This record gives sequence, structure tokens and C-alpha cells, in this order.
Amino acid sequence: MKPIKPAERTNNIEYAIRDIVVVADRVKATGKKILPLNIGDPCKFDFHTPDELIEIVTKAMHDNYNGYSPSSGIEEAVEAIKKEAIELKGIKNIQNIFVTTGASEAIEICMTALVNRGENILIPSPGYPLYSAIGPKIVFIFNTYYLNEENNWYPDIDDIVSKINDKTRGIVIINPNNPTGAVYSKEILLELIEVAKKYNLVIFADEIYDKLILDGKKNISIASLTDEVPVVTFNGLSKSFLAPGWRIGWAIISGPKELLEDYIEGAQKIVRARLSANHPLQFAIKPALEGVCKHLPETLKKLSERGEITYRRLNSIKNISCVKPEGAFYAFPKLNIPIDDKEWVIKLLEETGVLCVHGSGFGQREGTKHFRVVFLPQNDVLNQAYDKIEEFMNKYF
Repeated sequence: MKPIKPAERTNNIEYAIRDIVVVADRVKATGKKILPLNIGDPCKFDFHTPDELIEIVTKAMHDNYNGYSPSSGIEEAVEAIKKEAIELKGIKNIQNIFVTTGASEAIEICMTALVNRGENILIPSPGYPLYSAIGPKIVFIFNTYYLNEENNWYPDIDDIVSKINDKTRGIVIINPNNPTGAVYSKEILLELIEVAKKYNLVIFADEIYDKLILDGKKNISIASLTDEVPVVTFNGLSKSFLAPGWRIGWAIISGPKELLEDYIEGAQKIVRARLSANHPLQFAIKPALEGVCKHLPETLKKLSERGEITYRRLNSIKNISCVKPEGAFYAFPKLNIPIDDKEWVIKLLEETGVLCVHGSGFGQREGTKHFRVVFLPQNDVLNQAYDKIEEFMNKYF
């Protein structure tokens, strides 16, 4: 037999967050201790999935909810998602909700249902690598727009408008933002709605970090600001409820019914075809959204402290500058160095054991260089890592 070659579509699939771990494993094998600032998994640090949710899921398993669930999710979960969306977020005109295997599956289903070969979706740069990885799989073009580092990492509206063409079907908005930690103002969200309305775009709103807002601020769901523009809002239990390995997410489709009927049926065909999300884990959705868990105040206290340490320490290091993160648990510092940022990240890792992700893995304006840090580790670990970055920068740059 001849060697089995992969499909050409796999050539352009990259996932920088995991790819850099291959290098880290090689460095670890030499005996060097790794200080991980690379992956947004709270459970790897001093955060614990709420016991209340674990007990509820365990009971569901013992009660034998281990078969398939309805394709769109169990009724009590769907109703809880709808109730929170209406009463707490203020989302109007909800037309459909379905539960998925993580928000990632919801994103892939909803984009697959919308975009034909040769069409494009506007995706932020920097942005979460999942979106650029989905493009080759479902054969659409990802059309990047820039976030403006000089303006709190807000979307650059002029750049967005300049990128729209007759094949543009939608726009992705990640708020709170990964990788920058930005939280968008009401004013910028209203501007994005106007662009979507003018150019007939569907808004894909990734709000997985919506409860992780630092310094007492509140996130605004973009779907709450319009009942005229179709919005697909993604969320889940992974981040705010400290359960990324459970892979429980959902999509909320809102907007005018007459505009969305055919699209919803297309999405539901895909939802039905993949059977269902994990059945017993769906029982955690209702109690999570109804406030049974008491972990958020302590979680936010830790993240606020660690975000402040990150902002202060990184801005004190020569040739590094950092916009203050307002949400999630990421920062995206800028580098003023003569080498590319991937080379810098690998060199830092090999010499110090500090594991970050290169900014080019998320996208960035041409000529700029960045790296992403995750500030989930405890204060002493963060300070140790930043000490090493400072020593490294002083030595080489």
C-alpha cells in the first residue's frame, strides 16, 4: 500500500496553545522545571469545580441518565439558559437554544449552518485560535479584522468595514476577550451592531468569560442591545464554573423570527445528526445558572489580584508593555525585540522554563510582536515567572 496522506484541509490547521506544549515536553524531559502560563484551565491551578455541581452530576449518573438526551438538550437545562438570558442578560427575541459538547461545538455547528464554500466570516486578530482552525475544516475563509491595542484592544471599526465584501456572512466578537483580557464598552458594541445591520451580518458572540469580570465591572451581552440583528451567543460551564473538561456549552440564537427560521432549521439538522451532548453533565446547567454555586466571589478576588500583579510586573520589564486586562484571565503583552515572538517564546522556555504562547499564534498586526500569559497560577508562581522573564529580557534585550 501507499502511505496514507492527510486531506489538504489539515495543512492550515494550527492551535498554538497546544502546539507549544510539544516544545515544553521536550524541555521538561531535560529536567528543567516548567512554569506554565500557557493554558486557560483553572483546574490545573488552585481553582476547583464547585462541589455542588459535582454532586448533582454524580446523582444524575447514579439515577441512570446515561443514555442519549434530546438533541437540543434536556428541558430543564434549556429553560434555565433561556431564563438567565432574558432575566439577567436582557437578551430579546430568543428563537432557539441548544446544548453542545462545549461552546466549541456550538461555534462549529452555527458556522457550518451559515457559511458556504468561498464565503467568509470576520474573525478578530488577535483572537482565539479555534476560529481560524474551524475555517479549513468546514471550507470557509476566515477574514481577519484587527483589535486596536491603542484603544483598550477594542475592535477597529474602520478596519472591519474595510474588510467586508459581498461574500461576508458574519462577524465573531469575543467579549470578554481571549487573548487580550479586554471587556467591550456599550458604545463599541452598539457600533458593531450598526455595522452588522448595515451589511446584513450575523453576529457570533463568544461570551464564555462573561462572569469573570475584574474590579467589579459588569459584562454587557451584545444580544441585549438589539432585537433587529441576528445574534448567536455562545457560553458554557468551562470557564466561569471551572469545569473545562466537562465540555458543556450552548448557543442562543436571537433576532427577528422571519430572518432566522431557515437558518435555525439548518443548524438543527446538524444538532440532530450528532445525537446529543453529554447527558448527565447537562444537569449541572440549571443549578449553575440559578446561583447554587458560591465560588465566584473568591474566584474573582484571586483573578483581580493576579491580573494586577501581571499588569504591574510586566509593565516594569524593559521592552515589554501591557494593556491592563479587565476580564477573563489573560494578558497580551507587547514585545519590543529584534526576533520574532515565536522564537522569543521558545528561547524563553528553553532557558527559564517559563511557558507562554507566542502572539503570532493568535494573530496580530503586521510588524508587532506579543505573547499571551495566563494569570491563573498563584501569586508566588506568577512572581517567580515574571522574575525569570525580567532576568531573561535584561540578559538578551
